Amino acid sequence: MRSIVVLGSTGSIGTQTLDVVRARPGSFRVVGLSAASSWERLRDQVREFSPRFVAVADPRAAERLRPECGAGVTLLEGQQALEELCLRADYDLAVHGVVGARGLIASQRVLERKKDLALANKESLVVAGRELCELARVNGARILPVDSELCAIFQCLQGEQISRVRRVILTASGGPFRDAQPWELEHATPEAALRHPNWSMGQRITVGSATLMNKALEVIETHHLFGLTRERIHVTIHRQSIVHSMVEFVDGSVLAQMGPPDMRGPLHYCMHFPERVPAQLVGFDVSKFSRLTFEEVDPQRFPALELGFSAIAGGGDCGAVLNAADEVAVEAFLAQRIGFRDIQRVNAAALGERPGLHGSIPELLAADAVARRVAERLVDEIQRARASRPATAQ
Repeated sequence: MRSIVVLGSTGSIGTQTLDVVRARPGSFRVVGLSAASSWERLRDQVREFSPRFVAVADPRAAERLRPECGAGVTLLEGQQALEELCLRADYDLAVHGVVGARGLIASQRVLERKKDLALANKESLVVAGRELCELARVNGARILPVDSELCAIFQCLQGEQISRVRRVILTASGGPFRDAQPWELEHATPEAALRHPNWSMGQRITVGSATLMNKALEVIETHHLFGLTRERIHVTIHRQSIVHSMVEFVDGSVLAQMGPPDMRGPLHYCMHFPERVPAQLVGFDVSKFSRLTFEEVDPQRFPALELGFSAIAGGGDCGAVLNAADEVAVEAFLAQRIGFRDIQRVNAAALGERPGLHGSIPELLAADAVARRVAERLVDEIQRARASRPATAQ
């Protein structure tokens, strides 16, 4: 039985992780759960799984949860609770589904403890991929990528040498605006951006799929996790979300990992790695696999993708800056402070003003903080400019 902690247990990744646990009774023991503020859902999880530790970032939510915890549960609260959970619990594997750069320190602590990390928090690799991969190597820990695209590459590379890879091909659904004209995107609403045609995901990643910023960040992740230069990373639009990614080898052979769009698939793989064990997940279905299409990415419709390649070329704190700016810009878009196309404009401008810090995780987090201030300033400027325009021009 493998002991696990689930970081962000009340979110999309966390709840699907617990689905995998339920599907194979006796395979996992849940020793730790964490949430930001969703105490009622966390309460239900505590009752079901009886973890030794529970971490809640919001003190008010922790206070509500406290009477619901049994005598054997240690409740950790406050902004350091997630990190404390990673340091105190006794586990074999951490499944990391927290969203945002705030999840980076948790990734660091897991790897410092020489524990395996099933990582869905893409920001960890985007902000500090080089540092985390080196930390894993030194400590003999494994980073198991839960993102469906990176997990697909990881699976295709089992038993292979990276020197045999000509390139990897990340697939993108294109999101809800894959057929929209560029000028139409100026008026895209948050409601429309959140209507993903294939996947059910959190808000930030869903908007990122609409802008293709999500794929730009995956380009950076791929660069760090697999040690590939930008020339060996390609992105294609694949509307059906069946082929999750492909690896093209030097002899021209192409391996693809396929399956219906269900995050429980990569979670199941990573949580049982290196074994493959039975699951009730759907595999080949002729109705879903009958027509698979691929298209080049339209740079006019998806200008954000190039920012990922620019970040690889720039190195240093580029990933940290790009991610921080996007977190701020997406939040502003969802609050209707800026337009959909303004997200990419904020990200590009913030990347152009990056502080140039590098060399350690604290420095990268400092760059993150600077970038957030820059992005907030840019959002304010756009908001003021929008407010000053005549109604007919908006």
